[in-house]
Amino acid sequence: MRPDNYASTVTSTKETAGEEADQDPVRDPRSRLGRVRACVTRLRGPLLLALAGGLLLAAAFPPYGAWPLAPLGPAALALALRGRSLRASLGTGLVFGVAFFFPLLSWTVNVAWYAWLALAAADAVIFGVLAVGQRLLLNLRLWPLGVAGWWVAAEAVRDRWPWGGFPWGRLAMSQAGAPTQGWAAIGGAPVLTLVIALAGSSLAGLVMCFPGGRPPGAPRGAPNGKRRHFIGRAVMVVAAIGLAVVPAAFTLDPVSPGDATTEVAAVQGNVPRGPTLAAQLNDLMVTANHERATLKLAQSVRGGKAPRPDLVIWPENSTDIDPSLDPQVFSELSDATDTVGAPLLAGEVRQNPLRNAGQLWFPGTGPSPTQVYDKRRLVPFGEVIPFRSLLQKITPLTALQPVNFTAGHADTVLHAGKGIRLGDVICYEIGFDDLVRSEVTAGANLLTMQTNDATFERDGQTGETGQQLAMARLRAVEHDRAVVVASTTGYSAIVAPDGRLVSRSGTWRQAVLEGRVPLITHTTLADRAGAWPEYVIVALTVIAMIAGCLRGRRRNEGPFGKRRLGLTGARRRLGDVRGLRGARGGEQDDAQGDGEGDRDQQRRGGAGSPAAAVPAASRTVADSAFDQGRSAAITHGYLRSSGIVGIARVTLRPTCYLDVRKIRWKTARIRLIRQSGPKTPVGGPGTGAAARRS
Repeated sequence: MRPDNYASTVTSTKETAGEEADQDPVRDPRSRLGRVRACVTRLRGPLLLALAGGLLLAAAFPPYGAWPLAPLGPAALALALRGRSLRASLGTGLVFGVAFFFPLLSWTVNVAWYAWLALAAADAVIFGVLAVGQRLLLNLRLWPLGVAGWWVAAEAVRDRWPWGGFPWGRLAMSQAGAPTQGWAAIGGAPVLTLVIALAGSSLAGLVMCFPGGRPPGAPRGAPNGKRRHFIGRAVMVVAAIGLAVVPAAFTLDPVSPGDATTEVAAVQGNVPRGPTLAAQLNDLMVTANHERATLKLAQSVRGGKAPRPDLVIWPENSTDIDPSLDPQVFSELSDATDTVGAPLLAGEVRQNPLRNAGQLWFPGTGPSPTQVYDKRRLVPFGEVIPFRSLLQKITPLTALQPVNFTAGHADTVLHAGKGIRLGDVICYEIGFDDLVRSEVTAGANLLTMQTNDATFERDGQTGETGQQLAMARLRAVEHDRAVVVASTTGYSAIVAPDGRLVSRSGTWRQAVLEGRVPLITHTTLADRAGAWPEYVIVALTVIAMIAGCLRGRRRNEGPFGKRRLGLTGARRRLGDVRGLRGARGGEQDDAQGDGEGDRDQQRRGGAGSPAAAVPAASRTVADSAFDQGRSAAITHGYLRSSGIVGIARVTLRPTCYLDVRKIRWKTARIRLIRQSGPKTPVGGPGTGAAARRS
């Protein structure tokens, strides 16, 4: 039976909860601050996991170079995304991106602090948006494979967009010198990324399969990996790690004894180290430094201390003055070439139009008008500045580069004599698969990277030059070519075709490196496959994302999982809803004659009743949920709006949920308590007052 004071009990309970909410709006889940607090509390574990994963992945790259940590990044991200909603997935990916890109790109602070902030933030936002796609893949049974493909697809997007892409932070580029690097020769950098990400996602699957284990912050009812899957997942982890290191057991594309060799020299002339970027731009001194270093090499050759090189390589920006327009610079380059007695590749800034180029100079004849490579991929906001008219109002960087460079449009193999067919890429271009591959397929049997790292090392950081050197080492393995790295300030290096460092200089010093390297003409599997492995992986990943979206909708009425009762969507709120019966004075006799109301009263008795276990803040949450249910019940014809106190109980089954946006019931039985009025729903007689499904 319903007590006479039932209505007053309900009213009193709601008033008390309302007073408590007014006193502490942060704890009121119906307020904006309360919803934010609940969201942060629920996502605290996944966000911390994403933060740790981003930092671990950043440590896998130079200057730290802890390459075994690379799979832990994908593992942590998959665990953090498991069970997350759309907005939570976006936020989780954003946190991972911030933790990864800000340390990885910290060297850009030498240009300007806002350049670092803008570049790292842009990459983090792009990564966060793309992370939503990985969340869809977690709906699949074979999601570790899908997640591995997602990393390739995400890198493919970042390599191409925006403004031509920014290829820093690819998983493959952390594996220079590691047992896994051989995959680059088999399928290129995308396949190497795939196997590293597969090892990480398989590890995440194993963690999810621990008995009773589930990702931090995941709902209690989320799939937790049953015991019978544990062995299978463990085998998958072992197989993925074994697959990643398989190339170390083989000699891929070995150097043949019949391959020709050549003696090469890389000149690192050094630049004046100034406290500001403008102070370092002393063009005449930079060229003079490289001339002096080359003359010292010539003296060593004449004294028999060093072999005569067949090719000398100067770095990018070894002269920022067009030699054809300045007699002094022209004379310095001619003297250096004639004295050393070998062709010299100089990094020049050429005019009419403005270009960043590498030009061959020959002893006795000077510069060759045809043996010139023009840089094809220009650095955004460096060599070419988008939104120049806007940026010149807020930053002085546009004054340092008042005119945009003009990009080259073709691969160019430089013929330096004695069988040397040189493929040149300049600085930033070493990160792009297609640019390096095009030089090899055009016939290059030796590769060089000309670079100027002085801009990014003024504060002593070596991240940028170390990351570029790692890319050059991986390119050597990918294309089975020796690579000569010439830098203004270091690191300069000579890299063997298997990725080993034949020699390497330090930073901020003058140095000359010499080494004998093979001139290899055959192509690797990666060269022959071209970009097709990446295209296939991306296409299959997109198909898998669509399948994951459809599977999520079919199982959970939404691609990102269930929207459960209450404003926050946490399943633990269901306990609060059940406890509302006691908080509101209890469910009374429902006049159905089944005795269920009396049994509920007996179960609620005493200090251990559900009402006693529900705190005031939780009752407020439950009140909010019940208010939603009451409004929906009136809308769907279960209740009359007049004379109704509220819904006494919602009997929830394991598969039941309320979608917050659409407020829909699924396999739910709603028992209604009315102060007055007929015992049949508004829908009319004969429909039954005990239960109704919607």
